[in-house]
Amino acid sequence: MSIFIDETTKVVYQGLTGSQGRYYGLLNKEYGTQVVAGTNPKKAGTDVEGIPIFATVAEAKEATGVTASCIFIPAPGVASAVLEAAEAGIELVVAITEGVPAHDEAKLFNTLRRDFPNTRLLGPNCPGLISPGKANIGITAGHIAKEGGPVGIVSRSGTLTYQALYELKQKDIGVTTCVGIGGDPVPGTSFIDCLEAFEADPDTKAVMMIGEIGGSAEEEAAEFIKNSMSKPVTAYVAGVTAPPGKKMGHAGAIVSGGKGTAAAKMEALRDAGVLVGENPTEAGDLMAKVVSSL
Repeated sequence: MSIFIDETTKVVYQGLTGSQGRYYGLLNKEYGTQVVAGTNPKKAGTDVEGIPIFATVAEAKEATGVTASCIFIPAPGVASAVLEAAEAGIELVVAITEGVPAHDEAKLFNTLRRDFPNTRLLGPNCPGLISPGKANIGITAGHIAKEGGPVGIVSRSGTLTYQALYELKQKDIGVTTCVGIGGDPVPGTSFIDCLEAFEADPDTKAVMMIGEIGGSAEEEAAEFIKNSMSKPVTAYVAGVTAPPGKKMGHAGAIVSGGKGTAAAKMEALRDAGVLVGENPTEAGDLMAKVVSSL
């Protein structure tokens, strides 16, 4: 159930035989990730450049010992793919797919919590996670991330995940783990899940958090930071100029009824002692100052 991955993490790609799954699966293998299996019931017994394809995740686990899964299944099949992985005992399931219906996500979230508490779902609609220099599951470009810590990153926005990684690399600051939790209304893993893990991780000395408009996740994270975190946090909240009632990018990024605004989130984070940047570059500059004082 950990958000941390490394050279020992064995991954099965559900959808490895599709164009996207194949592209990122091979890219991640080239990065050093142990991509040891793929699944496709119609192509079991074949392989993708030496990676064996199995009919089910259970068969892949029995043959290779996989502990993590990455899903590149079209949206209508994501819920069943996640449950297939959970039933096989997979500890970490990363669902990249965008456009999964919110009611599917809500049902999936509660089913996992009730029946499969040892399986962590990251996503859907997320870029995945990367432990620079160790392993990469998902669609994050490995070359934009500097290894060696001491910063952990958690982000709702895929694009800003990449910018945060690159901003820190430009400043010669390494990252322990970067987690993109996704911007849908019901993510499998929350800000608080990641903040709690970073707080407990001895290698992570500071945390960068990237939020966006919509929902109350950032306010809830601010409360957790205020009451439960000892490590410094910097943040940026996207969508300062977003007009009310307009969805901005993600399905969960919508201001409704005057709630979920960037200003309110930034205020809550500042009240919790978080250093909040007005843009991603400023958030990176703030983190550089934090790291220099560690």
